[in-house]
Amino acid sequence: MQEFHLNGEYVELNQLLKMSGLCDSGGAGKVLVAEGVVSVDGEIELRKTAKIRAGSFVTLGDVTISVLAHE
Repeated sequence: MQEFHLNGEYVELNQLLKMSGLCDSGGAGKVLVAEGVVSVDGEIELRKTAKIRAGSFVTLGDVTISVLAHE
């Protein structure tokens, strides 16, 4: 389980994957999402730039990211 602290209201899914170190770039994040291997709150997410807000859980493989509000 990783934690990600938002700096604003939301982060785009592909950017979250990049900033969390799960891929090398936003483009690589888009490919992962398009392949259907990323889920948000237990549901497969196919929108590459889906707005991920505090309280969400993003899963890729055996890694889950807990998205938290900025402190």
